[in-house]
Amino acid sequence: MTDPIAHRVDGTGEPLLLLNGGMMTIAAWEEIATPLAARFRVVRCDFRGQFLAPGPTHAGLESHVADVVALLDALRIDRAHVVGTSFGAEVGLLLAAEQPHRVRSLVAATAFDHASLAMTALAQAVRDACRAAVAGGDGGRMFDAMLPGTYSDAFRAANATMLAARRERVARLPVSWFAGVDGILAAVQHLDLRPVLPRVACPTLVVVAGLDRTAPPARGRALAGAIPGARLVEVADSGHAMVVEQPRRFTDICLEFLAALPAASSSTPSPDPGTDPGTDPKPADRARKGAPS
Repeated sequence: MTDPIAHRVDGTGEPLLLLNGGMMTIAAWEEIATPLAARFRVVRCDFRGQFLAPGPTHAGLESHVADVVALLDALRIDRAHVVGTSFGAEVGLLLAAEQPHRVRSLVAATAFDHASLAMTALAQAVRDACRAAVAGGDGGRMFDAMLPGTYSDAFRAANATMLAARRERVARLPVSWFAGVDGILAAVQHLDLRPVLPRVACPTLVVVAGLDRTAPPARGRALAGAIPGARLVEVADSGHAMVVEQPRRFTDICLEFLAALPAASSSTPSPDPGTDPGTDPKPADRARKGAPS
């Protein structure tokens, strides 16, 4: 049995799994994970190919779902609330559709039902920049390629100094990170989840960012419409990186949704006293090493 993907666990209570966007790492959730951990056992993880799980990534979402299931098994979690953004939301949607007994509820933020031609072209531009970095080019150009689709214009203007510093950190990341992002984007570049969305049976909240250029609001609305009983919330003034631009608002949305759920019908086994609480004890330090959100 292979080791589970890199992860961190905080808090006690019902399990809640946070699933990264394609260019995130565990640390990017900190402002959201901390208040959630006051009420839940919060699990964070990096997907194969991300910052804390370097090496080859998977060709499709199915294998990422299998990694998540293996992590839940390793932590002795039968069923969890799942909160995912972007790439992580797509993984969460497929998990909920294919293994409904493992998902208590689902929040899918800045996600889409299928990739449009414009979305595919945007992903290809970032992938091209990743491949150029792997070949020895300036990794900062990859950051340049993803920046307009990730953050709103207002956030970019207000945080120009921070983003410039982040670009420099990204440029210094190892080629394995760029190869991982390339692979993750390849898995969703032509993604179409419409055939499986009607099978998502858990309580589901779709959160749309009104200024999202990567997963446009129309695709998020269509996603919500395809899932039976799904709720829809729109955050009008956020770009795609809602967990970075609007962490408090996003946390409040999640907590409101979770608080309205009926009580769990069964409990989840507690972790063994000796269970390792995670592999990333200092997420803030990890963030300073340059992984973008």
